[in-house]
Amino acid sequence: MIEVCCGSASDALAAWRGGARRIELNSALELGGLTPSVASLRLVRESTGLEVVVMARPRGGGFCYGGLEWRQLLDEATMLLEEGADGIAFGALDAPRHLDEARTAQMVSLVHSYGATAVFHRAFDLADEPLAAARLLVGLGVDRLLTSGQRHTAWEGRELIRELQVQLGDELQILPGSGVNAGNARELREFTGVGQLHSSCRALVDDAAASGRDVSFAVQGDADVARRYQVSEELVRALVATETT
Repeated sequence: MIEVCCGSASDALAAWRGGARRIELNSALELGGLTPSVASLRLVRESTGLEVVVMARPRGGGFCYGGLEWRQLLDEATMLLEEGADGIAFGALDAPRHLDEARTAQMVSLVHSYGATAVFHRAFDLADEPLAAARLLVGLGVDRLLTSGQRHTAWEGRELIRELQVQLGDELQILPGSGVNAGNARELREFTGVGQLHSSCRALVDDAAASGRDVSFAVQGDADVARRYQVSEELVRALVATETT
């Protein structure tokens, strides 16, 4: 199974045309992925037959949430589940490098009440004692774990990913992500023993309307408003092909 990380309904359509059958739907991928709009999910469901896991994350900058932020996250997850989301990707920490057990249990209960899949995202990659943390997620009822093996890329973290798969793969779906592409997918699957991979399959494109202007709308840094990433149908197709060759 290939899961494509998408930042828009247009990305989702490209993933579908490239042969993907499951996506993680976000907004603001430049911030690591935030909650998408209900309209975005609706368009994806109208335009494709994709299984859609939806990100629930109210802001960038980490995973320790205040009370209002958590209420927002729960409310948005509920609206997306009502709209037919097949799963919710989420993560919460209650202290540096420690999983928030109470909020994880609360989200799992909500997601499962809709018959959907509860996915703990890469907030896990900040946790101490990863094997113990993953066992905790199993005990809390999490269905799937997205992880880079606590390294910059999944290939760099492949040893931990394999250990997670060996020890917990029968109880928790292990989904490697970060830096996954057609060039390393087969070897990563073979090394770790996992049955699914997560990839952005992204390509940089130019925005003709913004080209050539010395303007930035970024709060931090000098973001190039004339360039952005989008899912490449060709890169998706190449990655999907590794499942059968």
